[in-house]
Amino acid sequence: MTEDLYPTRASGRPSLIDRADPVVYGTAADGPLTADDLARFDTAGFHAFDQLIEPGEVAAFHTELQRLREDPALKDDERTVFEPTSRHLRSVFEVHKVSEVFARLLHDPRVVGPARQILGSEVYIHQSRVNFKPGLAGNTFYWHSDFETWHAEDGMPRMRAVSLSIAITENLDSNGPLMIMPGSHRTFVTCPGETPENHYLSSLRSQEVGTPDPDSLRKLGDEHGIRQFTGAPGSATMFDCNSMHGSNSNITPFPRSNVFVVFNSVENTLVEPFGAASLRPPFIAAREFTPVR
Repeated sequence: MTEDLYPTRASGRPSLIDRADPVVYGTAADGPLTADDLARFDTAGFHAFDQLIEPGEVAAFHTELQRLREDPALKDDERTVFEPTSRHLRSVFEVHKVSEVFARLLHDPRVVGPARQILGSEVYIHQSRVNFKPGLAGNTFYWHSDFETWHAEDGMPRMRAVSLSIAITENLDSNGPLMIMPGSHRTFVTCPGETPENHYLSSLRSQEVGTPDPDSLRKLGDEHGIRQFTGAPGSATMFDCNSMHGSNSNITPFPRSNVFVVFNSVENTLVEPFGAASLRPPFIAAREFTPVR
């Protein structure tokens, strides 16, 4: 049985647990990030790319985003998630299998290379999706650590995964951009409360179980502050799986659409969930661990 270093979803009060895992496993010699880049990632838990994808390439991804939005076959697909109070698209999961265009992007060395370097191993895609956050209708993604959910509900044993969010539209300070508490990745926040059966059916639209308590958020916020990530189409942010992050709702007329991918180390593959009675579907948490080539 795999040792549980990060117990959560149990009864009792929330608690803060110091991280037991490294943050950066590779070195500058593994490229493309420099030694300074890796040191900052180790300290802050993220790396921002001003332009990961060239402007001339982004137009094709924006066109593909529109195609997915209008594809009637996706309307009733289980991988499609709508906003909690409307039929506006919130996310399309497993986008690297839904779209050849996004599959090529998520296998691009510019995208995969930094993940391999930080995690110090080959990687596979644990999860992928596009987040639409439409203008005047995109709702909040409340504060959370992805690792808490992946550990409790998917059986990810250790903190050896990274997420990458790539801007397809402009990310403004007003249209609900990504926010991270720098340095919060070194503290695991336990989230008391039993995981409901088929929790993903509601949590993908609006998560309640598995979100940190207000006192823990205040403590992390006071200690680390909050960094907001804006940028032009093609900019990107890679961040540690345990970074406390979220985003506000979008009440502007301007959509904030991103493609999002999670790379997990092939040395950190999933076991049985640590805080749920059953597995989530593979379009949310892949159990095919083939390295990205």
